[in-house]
Amino acid sequence: MRELSAIFAVRALHGLKCGMLALLAGAAITLSVASAGERPLRLGITTTIENSGLLAHLLPKFTGTTGIKVHAIVRGTGEVLRAARTGDVDVFLSHDAAAERAFVAAGHGLSRRNVMFNHFIIVGPRDDPARIRGLSEARLSFARIAGARATFVSRGDDSGTHRAERAIWIATGLDPTKSSGGWYLEAGAGSGSTLNVAVGRGAYAFTNSGTWLAFGNKGSLVILFAGGKALVNQYGVTLVNPKRFPRLNEKAAKRFADWITSAKGQAGIAGFRISGRRAFIPNAER
Repeated sequence: MRELSAIFAVRALHGLKCGMLALLAGAAITLSVASAGERPLRLGITTTIENSGLLAHLLPKFTGTTGIKVHAIVRGTGEVLRAARTGDVDVFLSHDAAAERAFVAAGHGLSRRNVMFNHFIIVGPRDDPARIRGLSEARLSFARIAGARATFVSRGDDSGTHRAERAIWIATGLDPTKSSGGWYLEAGAGSGSTLNVAVGRGAYAFTNSGTWLAFGNKGSLVILFAGGKALVNQYGVTLVNPKRFPRLNEKAAKRFADWITSAKGQAGIAGFRISGRRAFIPNAER
């Protein structure tokens, strides 16, 4: 039921705090203090970082320190990686470590470093019809949701979140896409839109803790499963290889990667809070 992305697109803006979205309307933003005519850094960034508000928090700090203009291209991780393979971004921050390392190993990238993490969570209706509350593993929660044929809304967009969700389904030995359009709904949309659909349907969904903290339309949904190594949501910064694409802004890209893994960049991440709670935990490799 991939058409859901169109049906529910109108709801997409209502679930996130207005202050965060005002600056980030559309798929990309530009913040600049650099001299006129300088080519901006093209930063590929995932929707979860934008949705949480961290992007708007960090970019002014980086630009203020370096004077580098930043054009942030906001997409799901799958799309960010595709843009990087065609040289359409100079550097990217995403959350699929295996795919990022493979990108570098294939010669598309120069390096990949850890930056920060949070955790994936499973949210669902307070009355928990599938009875997943208290289970010990995410895969058991997914299996029970499938067994109960309880409505589950997937992003279905090849994002880092969707890829992590698919990995858990694989661990269950089940293929929920066979029930697409039934109890398993594929929104084909970002995290905010997907959560809005889940709220409207009283359904389960897989998201991350930062997005959930920022999401303002929780309705009857609550966190029903969290914790465990399998749900660590690791983000990394990857430099695209300028030998593949000579037009890349190599110097600015390296400065961004160095800055976000530096003490200042890591302090900026640590200082970002939603309702007094950290949305991301810095763990840079320098």
